[in-house]
Amino acid sequence: MQAILLSREEVGQRAKDIYISSIRQKVEVEENIGKMVIIDIETGDYKVDENGLHAADYLSEKHPNARLVGFKIGYNVAASFGGGVMERVAK
Repeated sequence: MQAILLSREEVGQRAKDIYISSIRQKVEVEENIGKMVIIDIETGDYKVDENGLHAADYLSEKHPNARLVGFKIGYNVAASFGGGVMERVAK
């Protein structure tokens, strides 16, 4: 598969669209809140784990050169640095 050149914003938007349209309803359950979901934006494949590292490794093995994006399930951001606010958005 030939890689399509996308800006960071386009990559992020594609990941967000995939998450909202086909992944969110499957993963936003109580036992996953706070875990990471990693998404391959080219294939739509995803994997959930505690911190995203194993999920990223798994998807990279399955799809070499995968373009991966991660989300913290149930939160508005994946991590907070320098006093930023991490807010839970899923109930």
